[in-house]
Amino acid sequence: MTRPTARVLAMLELLQAGGQRTVGELASRLGVDERTVRRYAEHLADLGVPVEAQRGRYGGYRLLPGYKLPPLMLTDDEAVAVALGLSAADRAGLATTDPAATASALAKVSRVLPRALGERLESLLSTAQYTTPVRPTAPAGADTLLDLASAARARRTVAFTYTAWDGRESRRELDVYGLVFHSGRWYASGYDHGRDAVRTFRLDRIASVDQGDRSYEVPADFDARTQVVSGIAAVRWSHEVSVVLRTSLEEAGERLPQSVGRLSEHADGVLLETRAEQLDGMARMLAGLGWDFEVLAPHALRDEVVSLSDRLRASALRGTDPRR
Repeated sequence: MTRPTARVLAMLELLQAGGQRTVGELASRLGVDERTVRRYAEHLADLGVPVEAQRGRYGGYRLLPGYKLPPLMLTDDEAVAVALGLSAADRAGLATTDPAATASALAKVSRVLPRALGERLESLLSTAQYTTPVRPTAPAGADTLLDLASAARARRTVAFTYTAWDGRESRRELDVYGLVFHSGRWYASGYDHGRDAVRTFRLDRIASVDQGDRSYEVPADFDARTQVVSGIAAVRWSHEVSVVLRTSLEEAGERLPQSVGRLSEHADGVLLETRAEQLDGMARMLAGLGWDFEVLAPHALRDEVVSLSDRLRASALRGTDPRR
């Protein structure tokens, strides 16, 4: 779709929002001059869209009251973005408990698109291939996800029934600080009134969400993503690790994802605090970073680093003449 056509549709979207828009406002939003805005209005009128012009210094355009636009009008770029977004969400596990929701949404989008564009999208979706497999997921209910999001935005405490890993149910009250999608699952993180502490909950184990009247403030330094990742690590991994990396905090942040652990300033570089299930794997990761480092804890990790060093040295010398 050509750029002028896309801008004509963008102007139609602005008018659809209701009320009158001045020529200057439309020109600014569309990135064109006022004369072009008037030409776009004429083009819409030629298409049968009842655009009403208001003359005068503060004149502008609006749609005639009662006019109903088609349910969906997308440019080629917008249609591709919607289709690929739905497909990616389905593969990543972002879909809710209705397994047919993504396919149904794609079908509805395709039905209201022009035939030529719909056929091109179908060609894309049927031929596209991915290097990563579909991630197994525990989908959350749409109502649960939307209810918690609404409460988080309104800063209202919620009460819900939670089923723990062992099947026990409990009624919890939570100040929802954030919602995070991680490794195929949705999580809610916030202040648990019953435990008097910050806790993380899987949304697929939450039911019967009720929003209350109690309000709250989210701590300024709270990072929901870090809280979720570190909370999961604390449950799964048994070794607490502290290492000083001889690099800058900026470079460490660029090289290491948040899931690795918490990074902070240190007098000798950057302090990495994390947990590990296998210390030999942690030793290999540290060696692969290419930075000098100092292991603060645990002592067993130092032994693993020394052992890795011995193996690497032996591999490097293998096949060489010991007399040389």
